Amino acid sequence: MPTMADVARSAGVSVATVSHVLNGTRPVLPHTRQAVLDAVDELGYTPNTLARSLVTSRTRSIGLAVSAISNPYFTEILQGVEAGALEHGYSLLIADPHDDPDHECKVVQLLHERRVDGMIVAPSADPRELVSYLGRQRVPTVFLDRVIDGVIEGVAEGTADAAADGPRRFDQVCAENTEPMARLVTHLADLGHRRIGLVAGLPGLSTTAERITGYRQGLTTAGLPYDDDLVVHGDSESAGAERATAALLSLAAPPTALVTANNAMTIGTLRALRDRGLSVPDDLALCCFDDFAWADLFSPRLTAIAQPSREIGAQAVRVLLERLGAPDRPARTVRLDCTFVHRTSCGCPDSGERGRSSQSSQSSQPSQPSQFQKGSVS
Repeated sequence: MPTMADVARSAGVSVATVSHVLNGTRPVLPHTRQAVLDAVDELGYTPNTLARSLVTSRTRSIGLAVSAISNPYFTEILQGVEAGALEHGYSLLIADPHDDPDHECKVVQLLHERRVDGMIVAPSADPRELVSYLGRQRVPTVFLDRVIDGVIEGVAEGTADAAADGPRRFDQVCAENTEPMARLVTHLADLGHRRIGLVAGLPGLSTTAERITGYRQGLTTAGLPYDDDLVVHGDSESAGAERATAALLSLAAPPTALVTANNAMTIGTLRALRDRGLSVPDDLALCCFDDFAWADLFSPRLTAIAQPSREIGAQAVRVLLERLGAPDRPARTVRLDCTFVHRTSCGCPDSGERGRSSQSSQSSQPSQPSQFQKGSVS
């Protein structure tokens, strides 16, 4: 079996240089790096990961704790994390916390016991114990998708516990939520809707709170009043959204348009509409937060906000590796832009175009479908 010394002789460099190339511990000139990599390929050299971890106290592994891995959104995030990890020579250990605070702590502790170099975690709606554990153990961690702002309730600001456990110690990577949600609402209002319902996510999640804020901002921009009756929680899953949509449709003055706050809830909402014999967009317009692979195959095609899910995952890896390289640098939150995907479920005519328009760009307003020109329930 070839050794690192064999690689060094073949490449005409020192063993230390080979180590720097393989471990990424020091910059190496491009032609030297390529010579080492060519020698590795030619000799079929395989690094001894276990021996290297004993010397460096690093396992070159990352723990990923993400709920609902079956959700296409999180599946794409996982793909981004995996690609980013492999690009930098890291392996990935994956666990599903099931959005349960107790189970979340257990799986994170198990990952930590496997001596991962750092973690990427999508926190639950009640992450106090999680934050406390990660803070006490000083585990390099990036919070993914859902962010934690300020000091966790129950940890007094200014105390030693706050300094150790406060979320300010952790990096965070997520998508913009507020402005994209507001755009969906104003788009529906521009089409003539005056009663726009929201099927919101699980209470306690930052994504839920931010998208509700965006919904309210969109109403304000459109000059529409906020009505508590038009906001229901689908708890971020299909069955919950089905029940929540049924409640909206049972109102004395039901909404004429709906916005769903994630892709799983979009499925539940569509099921509830189908069960009542309602057609989209003829009977009720629909926009959704989260695009997914088959959204363009529905009839009508779904108008949606697309999150840069793979880039969120890849960016989380980059931020974590930066943290590992500079443990004392200030924590930061990275927010990535979303994309407005204009299709036909909102009630706009089918232009035949399948392109995407930027969330921040201003597009001309489409003509209003005839069923909305008559006015909406107020």
